[in-house]
Amino acid sequence: MILKPKHTMYQTTVLDADPDAVWSEVRDVLKLVKILFGDTVGGVEWVEGGSPERVPSRYEFTMLANQGLVQQEVAGRNDVARSLTYRTLAPVLCLYDYVATYRVFPVTNDPGRSFLEYSREFMVTDDAEPGIVEALMTMMDNQISVVRDYFAPPAQ
Repeated sequence: MILKPKHTMYQTTVLDADPDAVWSEVRDVLKLVKILFGDTVGGVEWVEGGSPERVPSRYEFTMLANQGLVQQEVAGRNDVARSLTYRTLAPVLCLYDYVATYRVFPVTNDPGRSFLEYSREFMVTDDAEPGIVEALMTMMDNQISVVRDYFAPPAQ
C-alpha cells in the first residue's frame, strides 16, 4: 500500500483591526470566501439549511474560471476562542481531504490589532498536473495577504 502525502500549510499575519471586528466578519465563512476569492467565485451560498449559526453547516460556491463546484462544510466553530474549521465534502479539481482552521487572537501589546492564524491540509489526486501542489500553496500564500489587505486601514 502506497501512502499519499498530506500537504500542510500554516500561515499567520497581523491585521490592523480589533479581534472582535475581524471575527464579526470572518465568523461567517461565506464572507471569508468572498474576501479570499473576490470576483473569481459565484453562487456563494448556504445549502441544505446551513447558516452561520448552525454547525455543521454546508455551503458551496462556483469557481468561475472553470465552473468547478466547491462543496464544503463548517465542521466546528468556537466563538469564545474565535476559531472556525471547515472541510471539503467532495473533491474539487485535484484537491481532496481539505481541512482548514482559522483563528483570530488579540495582539496583547498593541490594542486594536489582531493576529490571524490559518492552517490547512489537503491531498491531491493521482491525476493532478505536475506542480499543482506548489501552485495551490502559492495561491493560499497569496490569500493570507488578501485577508491582511482587506483589514488594512483605508489609504489616505
